[in-house]
Amino acid sequence: MASSILAGLPTAALAQTGPDAASPTEKPAPAQPTSAVARTIRTLRVEGSQRIEPDTVLSYTKLRAGTVFSNETLDQAIKDLLASELFADVTIDGAVSGDIVVRVRENPIINRVLLEGNKRLKADKITKEIKLAPRQIFTRSAVRQDVARIIELYRRQGRFAASVAPKMVSLDQNRVDIIFEISEGPKSKVRQINIIGNEVFSDAKVRGQMATKQTSLLTILSSNTSYDQDRLAYDQQKLRQFYLTEG
Repeated sequence: MASSILAGLPTAALAQTGPDAASPTEKPAPAQPTSAVARTIRTLRVEGSQRIEPDTVLSYTKLRAGTVFSNETLDQAIKDLLASELFADVTIDGAVSGDIVVRVRENPIINRVLLEGNKRLKADKITKEIKLAPRQIFTRSAVRQDVARIIELYRRQGRFAASVAPKMVSLDQNRVDIIFEISEGPKSKVRQINIIGNEVFSDAKVRGQMATKQTSLLTILSSNTSYDQDRLAYDQQKLRQFYLTEG
C-alpha cells in the first residue's frame, strides 16, 4: 500500500546534467511517510455483513465517502468496529486507490447455553445468574463475565476450588452452542474461628452463639463446619444481637 518514494519528483531532475546539475552526493528530500499522507475516499462499501446492515457497520466508524483519510484513520476504524463486539474479524482494503472496502466477519448468534458438571448447584440457580442467552450475539467478554458469576456462586457455597471452562460448538448459519464445563471441587471447611476483641466473654462463649462451627473430631460430619458466606452473615447478626442483649 506504500506509495513510491519517487512520487512527485520531476523526471527532468533525474536526467539533469551540466554545470548546474545537483552534486551526486546531494540526496532528494525524504518522502513524506505514507501513513501521514491524506487521501480522499472515492468509494466506500461493506462486504461480509449478513445480519447487520452496511450503514450500521459504517456508523461505528468515521469513514465516509468523499472525506479525507490516512492509514491511521483506517486503523482506528478497525479498532472501533472490533470494540463494538459485533464482529469476529475486520479488515480494510483499497487505501492506495481510495476505493475503500470494509470486510467484516460477524460474531455468531448463540443457539443454546448448556451446563455440564454441576451436581451441587441446580441448573436453574446458575442460569438465573448468568447473562448469556439464546439469540444473543456471542462475545468473549460476556463469556468471561458469566464464568466469573458461576465461580462466585460456588464461592458463596464454600467451594473455592471450583473452576469453569467455557466451550464453543460451531453450528451452521453462524450459530454456536456455549457450554460451561464446571468442576465443582470440594467444599471448604472452617478449620478455626478466631475471636478478637472480646474482653467480657470467652472465645468458647462467643463461638457458642454462632451457627458456623470449626472442624473437630466431634463436628467433622456436620454441615455447619463448611464455609458459607450466608451463614457467616447470619452469625454476624447473631453476635450483634447477643452483645446488645448482654449489655
